[in-house]
Amino acid sequence: MNSTNPYRPPQAPVHQVDDIYQGAYQEMKLWSWRGRLGRLRFMGYSAVAYLVYMIATMLVVSVAAASRSVGSFNLVIGLLLVPYLFFVALVMIRRSHDMGWSGWMSLLAVIPFVGLIWVFKAGTPAANEYGAPPPPNTTGVKVAAFGILGIFVIGILAAVTLPAYQQYTLRASQAAQHAPSK
Repeated sequence: MNSTNPYRPPQAPVHQVDDIYQGAYQEMKLWSWRGRLGRLRFMGYSAVAYLVYMIATMLVVSVAAASRSVGSFNLVIGLLLVPYLFFVALVMIRRSHDMGWSGWMSLLAVIPFVGLIWVFKAGTPAANEYGAPPPPNTTGVKVAAFGILGIFVIGILAAVTLPAYQQYTLRASQAAQHAPSK
């Protein structure tokens, strides 16, 4: 009697395509459009780029105000905007790749509220056609991503509370002027 079952599955090892990237992470290149970028790293990189752009703009504004040369002011601000927008485009393309989308899909982020997809939609957990998953986030990435949210919250609170405080001090000074003297 033959002990082999004709309905038994084959015993040959079968490897998944994802096994190639098993445990491997992608190298992070700052100025590249190839590869993938996770949500938190996307927010962190965007926040730091915006902060650098704003600091450079403030420096140009202060130098232009001190030297009273407003003519070349707009040209310099425009020249500062070019590398910032280029970097943001690279980051958007890599974030699109993380979600399994073509880089051309990042053009949709120009539509109001559609750009929030790049912040809230998770990337593919395993390797996709654009490479291995991005590495785990470092502490610096987390601080950069959540730090900009803190700055926005502080800015909104300041925008609400400062005018209210100014009105309060104005009313208090008027009340003190009209108060009867003892």
